[in-house]
Amino acid sequence: MRRTPIVLALLGALALTGCSAPSPDGQSAQSSAPAAGSPAESGGKYAVITHGGAGDAFWDVVKNGAEAAGKQYGVTVTYQGDGDPAKQSQLIDQAVAEKVDGIVVSMANPDALKESIGKAVTAKIPVVTINSGADSSKAFGALTHVGQSEDVAGRGAGEQLKAAGVTKLLCVIHEAGNVGLDQRCKGAEETLGGSVERLQVDIGNLADVTSKVTAKLQSDKQVNGVLALNPAVAVAARDAVRDSGSTAKVATFDLSADVVAAIKAGEVLFAVDQQQYLQGYLPITFLHLYTTNLNTVGGGLPVNTGPGFVTKDNADQVAKLAEAGTR
Repeated sequence: MRRTPIVLALLGALALTGCSAPSPDGQSAQSSAPAAGSPAESGGKYAVITHGGAGDAFWDVVKNGAEAAGKQYGVTVTYQGDGDPAKQSQLIDQAVAEKVDGIVVSMANPDALKESIGKAVTAKIPVVTINSGADSSKAFGALTHVGQSEDVAGRGAGEQLKAAGVTKLLCVIHEAGNVGLDQRCKGAEETLGGSVERLQVDIGNLADVTSKVTAKLQSDKQVNGVLALNPAVAVAARDAVRDSGSTAKVATFDLSADVVAAIKAGEVLFAVDQQQYLQGYLPITFLHLYTTNLNTVGGGLPVNTGPGFVTKDNADQVAKLAEAGTR
């Protein structure tokens, strides 16, 4: 599960799409893109604006990917995150006012960001959406969406948990109003074959997350599985299983060094890996290709970065990459 071959393969494919094709008159024809001006000079400034809060290990890896791409292409990349949709909209508006060359934005709450993203599109600033809000990306005028299908990933998690013997699942939602998180729970519910109960927690208070999950496990002995939707929440859920004396199996979405260590120790069953490094790296790549060569990617469909599964079988390999900040 090394990243380098994957990225090289993707870049190779992108290089091929940049080749010109002969037109009917024998002249070279460049690929076209909607609402585009002339190709920009090499360089530029791209703003990455997410709904991730400060110190969130998941979004730190997204930031690492975006900054690595910026360094590779010689462009300036700024990263800002705010879980408040109103403040995230303001950050988008600020980027538009600064006339950046492209914007990358996650859409946990698409409706709240629609107006601001529309301003960027009207200003002919190319937008790539990531992580959440794939269903709204094309309608909002974005070039493409980079992320995983939350429905598909949720169904995959449900299948894995069913095979592990889970019959009643606690799905822990850590961000109110995040459409992607609800899709994950729904997907798991479709394939589990048992019951799924949602538990709302605050990711800003992990001690309280542990306390709430502990209380639920103690009050309902039929719960024999916990699905976290964030790596920090997964560690809190692992602690809750210990504190409650439960035998419930813990699984999670997304990776951190702590989660990989817990998988190796048998404390977490698996992690659904959406390869968030690519959610930072690929949008900067796509925007750079668009602004310098008018290339577009995806054909109106999302570019999927997952899901994959990290288990005991491959945890050692992934652990080294997580320590390096790329997984």
